[in-house]
Amino acid sequence: MDLDEQELQRQGYLEAITAPEVIQAIRTGAYGRIALTYVEWAGPAYQQVVVPWRLIEDRASAEAFAAELAEAPLTRERWTSISAGLRFAAGLFAESPYRGLRRVIDVSGDGANNMGPPIEPVRDWVLEQDIVINGLPIMLKEANPGFGSIKELDIYYEDCVIGGPGSFVIPVREREQFVPAIRQKLALEVAGRQPAVLPAASPIREKRIDCLIGERLRMQWMDR
Repeated sequence: MDLDEQELQRQGYLEAITAPEVIQAIRTGAYGRIALTYVEWAGPAYQQVVVPWRLIEDRASAEAFAAELAEAPLTRERWTSISAGLRFAAGLFAESPYRGLRRVIDVSGDGANNMGPPIEPVRDWVLEQDIVINGLPIMLKEANPGFGSIKELDIYYEDCVIGGPGSFVIPVREREQFVPAIRQKLALEVAGRQPAVLPAASPIREKRIDCLIGERLRMQWMDR
């Protein structure tokens, strides 16, 4: 991501986790609390736990999580490996001191997988662990195919990235949509509800996009 997109994403999560509707969803859930960790990722060799597992059960614990996230420095790395990020995130559940009814990975990014393992086998492996994957594709800027950025990123996320019961994609096409989108996504996930009007991960009847498009575009760009 560009630095401004990273800052927008970070700020979006800071505001969303402390939003009244998110806290209300947490408090009225099955346990009245959730465990949360925040990871930033890029290429195959870069996944960083920014905030380790934390228990969120009220406004104070949500604000403490947000403060910890706000203090962490932003870093940038090249390439996009959603597959490596998913595999890393799935492994973090085994390290969590908490156990819950549902396990969910949020994926937020501005491009297709272009490095590391192909996305589909890793996505399927994560789903076999009974982990749900939801997506927040960032589509604020004009696509740059050389770096795996594509116009149909929302369709790519629907067909190639997300999965599991009630999974969904919320695309962000305008800056002002970002914070509401994250807030809505967190509230839906915490409540375990499927959005009524947003694309959901019902079985794809027919593949609409090549799930290796990011890798193919990278190779075309490198051959120039």
